[in-house]
Amino acid sequence: MPASLHARILGAGPTGALAALALAQAGWRVSLHDPLPPEALQGRERAYAFTHSSRELLELLGLWQELLPSLAPFRQLHLRDVATERRVNFKPADLGGAEPVGWIGSHQPLMALLLRRLAQHPAVALALGTAAPADAAGEPDLLVAADGPDSPTRRALGIGQWSHRYRQSCLTVQVEMRGCADDEAWELLRPEGPFAVLPLGKGRFQLVWSAATARCQQLEALGDTAFLDRLAGALPDVLQPDALLVKPRSFPVALQLARRLHRGRTVLVGESAHRCHPVGGQGLNLCWRDVAVLHRLAERTARGSLHSRRIGAAYGRRRWPDLLLTLLATDLLVRVFSNRLPWLLPLRGMAFSALARFGWTRGLALRAMTQGACRLQPSLPAWAHGDQQLSPAPALSGHGAVPAPSARPE
Repeated sequence: MPASLHARILGAGPTGALAALALAQAGWRVSLHDPLPPEALQGRERAYAFTHSSRELLELLGLWQELLPSLAPFRQLHLRDVATERRVNFKPADLGGAEPVGWIGSHQPLMALLLRRLAQHPAVALALGTAAPADAAGEPDLLVAADGPDSPTRRALGIGQWSHRYRQSCLTVQVEMRGCADDEAWELLRPEGPFAVLPLGKGRFQLVWSAATARCQQLEALGDTAFLDRLAGALPDVLQPDALLVKPRSFPVALQLARRLHRGRTVLVGESAHRCHPVGGQGLNLCWRDVAVLHRLAERTARGSLHSRRIGAAYGRRRWPDLLLTLLATDLLVRVFSNRLPWLLPLRGMAFSALARFGWTRGLALRAMTQGACRLQPSLPAWAHGDQQLSPAPALSGHGAVPAPSARPE
């Protein structure tokens, strides 16, 4: 095993913090730097959708069971095209098992767990709320840039990016609501933009409302009663918002992709490398799939089968397909469904008819959303097997999703 492998990570948000734990578990010494103190890192009011790819990584790192009590599982995902009035319900059976379709969790318990584990790990040195890394005098074997969409590290390296600013913004808000069970999530494809309803448990829901930027700004400025009235008009009649729990906040959305994912000993992970529209809840999960690949490569380096100088190139080769396919899929969803173009309506209706009629199409779509497009296993449709569902994938530690980490191809 190479002696004293050292990684420096810039950025201690959910992706940077998880990358620090992953590298430390792989046998590396890790220094984690962020200009924000722990209180500020934990203080954000937002929620995330966790898919099965993220659940597998958290299980591998020994975090899942401790995080699970703070998560709200959803066992139904209602997908509805408002313009064509077509709808499809996704259920655990579409994934070939009985586990939830996904989970929703708040930022604060997630970051509290990550920071607590980091502080306890003997191989991790924290430099939070400081102007410079504590080990600035030493050159690390690997530098991980997890410093956000405006990454100073990416700019300093001269790595450009492709970007597209959507005409939409997203407004996030937490509400109490009637008419929706605590284990149900909704994705409404509305002409003004996607609208997600995500359960937080006990009648509380996180809403992610996409609309024209000017409209989002107007909604954000409304008083509580006026906002709830507008919200009720945007939701299906069955969903009745009762009270605001967190004030609405709007932010612009964009598609961004770095022109390269590494330079020298530096790799870009998370939003320093890519961003996508929040439709489908892919953002955090795509970032954490970066971490999963980095963890496997770091393990190989610690075993002596991969030189640390080759990590960047290997990381890029493994991440490009998933990034390109996921960004393309989310962008197409927004472009195809955020309108009422007459020539698109029949195609949209056909797509929903296929999803509603054939279990294998629902399974394929749901696996792409929960595992990433590049994790789909070759499989014949159900009618070729005389069955109604895709056959389940090989199990991971009894949870049924992908081969065990030791069996994954590198």
